[in-house]
Amino acid sequence: MGAVAGARLPAAARVGTIGRLRAEAERRGVIQGRVDEGFWPVARLLERQVRRSGGGAAVCVYHRGRPVVDVWAGERDAAGRPWQADTMAMSFSTSKGVVSTLLHILADRGLLHYEDPVARFWPRFAQQGKGAITVRDVLTHRAGLARLRPLLDRGERILDWDYMIRALERARPGRRGARSAYHAFTFGWLAGEIVQRVAGRPLGEVLRSELAEPLGLDGLYIGAPPEARARAAELPRPGPVPRVAGFLATTPLGFALDDVSRWTRHLPYDPLLARDALVPPGAAEVLFGPHILETPVPAANGLFTARSLARLYAVLAGDGSLDDVRLLSPAAARGAGEVQTRAPDRVLILPMHWRLGYHSAFTTRGRLASGFGHFGYGGSGAFADPTHQLALAMVNNRPAGGPFGDTRIAALATAALLAARAHDRRGAAMPARPRPARPGRPPGFTPSPPAGG
Repeated sequence: MGAVAGARLPAAARVGTIGRLRAEAERRGVIQGRVDEGFWPVARLLERQVRRSGGGAAVCVYHRGRPVVDVWAGERDAAGRPWQADTMAMSFSTSKGVVSTLLHILADRGLLHYEDPVARFWPRFAQQGKGAITVRDVLTHRAGLARLRPLLDRGERILDWDYMIRALERARPGRRGARSAYHAFTFGWLAGEIVQRVAGRPLGEVLRSELAEPLGLDGLYIGAPPEARARAAELPRPGPVPRVAGFLATTPLGFALDDVSRWTRHLPYDPLLARDALVPPGAAEVLFGPHILETPVPAANGLFTARSLARLYAVLAGDGSLDDVRLLSPAAARGAGEVQTRAPDRVLILPMHWRLGYHSAFTTRGRLASGFGHFGYGGSGAFADPTHQLALAMVNNRPAGGPFGDTRIAALATAALLAARAHDRRGAAMPARPRPARPGRPPGFTPSPPAGG
């Protein structure tokens, strides 16, 4: 894997222009990291994306158990400090896939079964007729507990784990059955509390001992300690999408949505349910506030490097192991990615092809037949594709798009998939030896021999 450095500056007539261009290149136009030659298109695409969107981002790709892309670019904060190799970003719903993986590890050890009632581990959860809800229902967003708004008296409650657990215990479930309804926030407390009760330890400790330490991960937190928060990229305040969400939450429109919800109760989409699941009151201020990283919000506030996410999903893209570290049996790794529901989701409209805690992975050319993972608001995400033994993760600090971000990660997935297919067609068992840049290479990249020879 060759090292890469930043873009060359264009010629300019005036010294002032050169200085401005140099400063701009240093802030936004520099790709750092390492990439195998056949995967150059992924690095080139990340550079274009960062130039267009501003901010910073990182991408990591594993193919057949090897890291083939590990690059980053741009700015980590408004002061213009550059993104570093160990910079992490809050990745919103990407966190759900990480928590789900912990549940699979516990299930693989026989500590729980997917058909177990949640109340087996969490007795007070059985209140209000919830005794039959299973672990599988939670993982496939069919527990009937998607609504968050009725559980909150103010947005800050999402930072209070005990309050949210008591609120979910008292909650009356909605419709259960074959159709999923995306539990945008409640999924995290439901799955996280099951993990804690089965493992007998706090979620952060389970995450560390079962994932971060065995795999040697450099950035994987849900509820981060101060030393980790110091490495976090700064997120800008909410832009147009949260403002639209706020509009949807207004009372007059809420009454209108209530009427629409009654008219459309037999259709795949429920707009009132979507509002209550996706737009909790005051949540935008909390999610982008100064205390969001301090306590676990396991559906939303995972703090990750792309490197750690990709390494985790490389386990799922293989047979449950990586570098002689086995996290899951081959059967458990395959089972985690089996499609559970194909009907349109009642919150997200689209058929998400929910697996056990993951959704279908998509590219700009459509779904990956065997691909699964979890993307998040803002554009971050990660997925595994067992067919191609491919895993990709992307984190960034320039949020855009809807609940699952925009098309940036889909475009990166397409570039990585095409590179992996080309690599497999060549039958290359080892990466190509890095060579000096030549015409036709992505502009601005200069490979060098790998560190340490």
